[in-house]
Amino acid sequence: MPPRCHFNPPRCACTETPVRQAKSGIETWQRGVAMAQSHLTMSRWAWLYVLVVTLCAAPWAVAQTKNNPTKASASAQQRAAKAVKSQHRAKAAKAPTHGDTPEVQALSERLAQAHQLPLPWVRRQIAHAARLDSLSSLVLPPATPSAKNWQAYRERFVEPRRIAAGLAFWQQHRLALQRAEKKYGVPAELVVGIIGVETYFGRHMGNFRLIDALSTLALNFPTEHPRHAERSAFFQAELGHFLAQAHRAGPSALNTKGSYAGAMGWPQFMPSSVAQWAVDFDGDGRIDLVRSPVDAIGSVANYLKSFGWVSGMPTHYPVTPPMDPAQRETLLLPDILPSFSAERMTELGATLQGPGLQHTGPLALVELHNGGQEPSYVAGTENFYVVTRYNWSSYYALAVIELAQAIRDARP
Repeated sequence: MPPRCHFNPPRCACTETPVRQAKSGIETWQRGVAMAQSHLTMSRWAWLYVLVVTLCAAPWAVAQTKNNPTKASASAQQRAAKAVKSQHRAKAAKAPTHGDTPEVQALSERLAQAHQLPLPWVRRQIAHAARLDSLSSLVLPPATPSAKNWQAYRERFVEPRRIAAGLAFWQQHRLALQRAEKKYGVPAELVVGIIGVETYFGRHMGNFRLIDALSTLALNFPTEHPRHAERSAFFQAELGHFLAQAHRAGPSALNTKGSYAGAMGWPQFMPSSVAQWAVDFDGDGRIDLVRSPVDAIGSVANYLKSFGWVSGMPTHYPVTPPMDPAQRETLLLPDILPSFSAERMTELGATLQGPGLQHTGPLALVELHNGGQEPSYVAGTENFYVVTRYNWSSYYALAVIELAQAIRDARP
């Protein structure tokens, strides 16, 4: 039997007690009448009547005050008003949806055709997704770019707490890391370093619903961005991959959260990367980069291997750049793409030592600025370049590598 309190008013507040008290008052009044009829004057009789009626009505007044907001205390009214205001603010803060606009319809048709998805379903998901206008400020280049600072960037990632978290992650998943290294040839510490920089070992995976973030950037990428057309096309393609994956996985996948740019899970894979390089490394029959760190380990290793990781090759060597500005500029021209042999780099004025001089593959002179201080330089190998394919930044790559080395060196 369902609890009565869900369907009936509280019995003690406004029904039984007042009635019982009222009946008791009437009975007392009747007895008083019987005793007083012989000697009460008319005026005393009237006063007695008023008194009895007042006593009987009092419980009703109290009960009604308790249950009527208009008679509640001032503090209760204030609390109710605050609650109503909070609800209005929550409704006002809710982001608008894209709606079934011509742009949504056209994009839905392209994505449904590209991924062989039901058009009505695609159209409905995009139309009902939230438009996150705040993303514009996150994807636009800063109006006044700050000077790059490798040392400051490094300190964000290569620090005691993240190293300790990396040790715990390695210990917990050592068997999966060993298996990934054996299968893909990628050192365990490098996989640990990437997951550590990307999400602090699963602590920071993003709070944006991916369908909202990707649809916003696909439909409303800021036109003032210097690469607007290219980036808009990129996010439209990523939205298509995400919808295809969500359609296969089921309705709950549409609530997956990640970064404002649409990256997801422990390794922060974009949907296209999930489609191409994510693997079911824990053997449960499905790929889950959000809930399975083991799938993340295998997927990161597979990604690096797919981009040409060479087992046993160092990522970089120490180097002193040429003193001659023209020679230095020549070496920096290809950016981080390895383009010079050790011999040629030496001919152009760079100084390599030991193993760097013996390296048989191409090298790149990688420059990392330090704010107002002198830049730092390394001679990057093809494996250094592979790490930059995960995130196209030499600062990122070196932070991953140095965090990986710090965690490896801290192991017992």
